[in-house]
Amino acid sequence: MASPETEILLAFDFGLRRIGVASANRRTVTASPLATLEVAKTIPWDRIDTLVEEWHPARILVGLPDPDAAPVIATAATRFAAALAQRYGLPVTSVDETLTSRAAYSELIMARRDGTLPKRLRKGRVDSHAACLIAEQWLREEHNECRADQ
Repeated sequence: MASPETEILLAFDFGLRRIGVASANRRTVTASPLATLEVAKTIPWDRIDTLVEEWHPARILVGLPDPDAAPVIATAATRFAAALAQRYGLPVTSVDETLTSRAAYSELIMARRDGTLPKRLRKGRVDSHAACLIAEQWLREEHNECRADQ
């Protein structure tokens, strides 16, 4: 049986102003928004260090936009993923995050209309929810690959 640490993932929705973060569990195939980190002039490594130390992930996921549609962010996200791998010595997987921010925004708007969220929808909530969608996408793909192998 795998240890709990091998089941935990951290997912990042990289942006030039904010980075959404979510945790995910491979065993339960679930993800939850964790935080939104403000990016000033540099990446908030101290906050990321704390999250990695707290969650002990076995893998890190980074949303990567389509390089043709968003070349600046795609390049920066690729650099961010490489820096994560080097800093923590963990496997880092890029996940196609096309439209995750829009999907996250739509889902949160619906939740707000249903009354399950407060009236004001903060951008940070969208970013952490987008990270959650990135994790869920990777979990679904991994789960489908495992089922196909059986």
